[in-house]
Amino acid sequence: MATLELIQLSKRYGKSVWGAKNVNLKVNDGEFIVFLGPSGCGKTTTLRMIAGLEEVTEGEVLIDGKDVTYLEPRKREVSMVFQSYAVWPHMTVYENIAFPLKLRKESKENIDSMVKEVAEMVKITEYLERYPRQLSGGQRQRVALGRALAVKPKIFLMDEPLSNLDAQSEALSMADRIVIMRNGHIEQVGTPDDVYFDSENVFVAGFIGTPPTNFFKMNIKHEKNNVKFYNENLEFLLPDKIKNLLKNYNKDQIILGIRPESFKIVENKEKSYFTEKILVVEPQGSHQVIALEIGEQIVKIVAPAFPKYKANEIINIS
Repeated sequence: MATLELIQLSKRYGKSVWGAKNVNLKVNDGEFIVFLGPSGCGKTTTLRMIAGLEEVTEGEVLIDGKDVTYLEPRKREVSMVFQSYAVWPHMTVYENIAFPLKLRKESKENIDSMVKEVAEMVKITEYLERYPRQLSGGQRQRVALGRALAVKPKIFLMDEPLSNLDAQSEALSMADRIVIMRNGHIEQVGTPDDVYFDSENVFVAGFIGTPPTNFFKMNIKHEKNNVKFYNENLEFLLPDKIKNLLKNYNKDQIILGIRPESFKIVENKEKSYFTEKILVVEPQGSHQVIALEIGEQIVKIVAPAFPKYKANEIINIS
């Protein structure tokens, strides 16, 4: 593997549409980075500029400190697996994996050794003599991955190659760091814990997590040694841990974000912050997602699988 650095990397389409704008990122050797963001935010554009498949408008791409911004794709030692995981339909699995090695004029012995090594790695050894039409979608995905791995690239790029996966769940469980993008810009770069528990802005906090974060516009009132958040539907005193975070906050309003799993259903009404009627219950196996209406706002909370709750049931929430 290798280090990768993007410096003020930008791509403009036409005169005014920016696919990516001033992207700055440094990736360490062997680091697994995941790009997340809504459709059209610049993820694929950025990957294609790294691979050399998209012409760079401004900025630089450095691999191991070498400027490859205008270097041909085949000379960058970069492999990329595309969302469509394209494979050659007229070639067997073996021939598909061997194809880039033949272009590099590797010896037959090296090609055979590498194809078998990669096939074992992605668990498709028994399919080497089959054609893509004889494979399932998941098996074709592994052929595309194997072909990209066979050339032992310095940089390995994947543009949503694994279907039927939840991108956020995979990112939070596998990534060393996550890059959150919106409108061609990077919103935050950090570890999974950083972006989930210490989001830099409302967009990141609302984008990461399923169900998404519940947001409330709150007023702030200081009462002796206490700090109170309140609006027309909610009112509660802040615990010391959160209160201390607001020492230097001098505004009278704030946006409060509460993760769905942070709510608790309690039996004692006196220990609750509010009492509401359930609108909808979504069973999820290991847990259940409960939708409530507070004022005119739909709020979702995550509760354990048991006890079971039903629509129109009244619950106390803390």
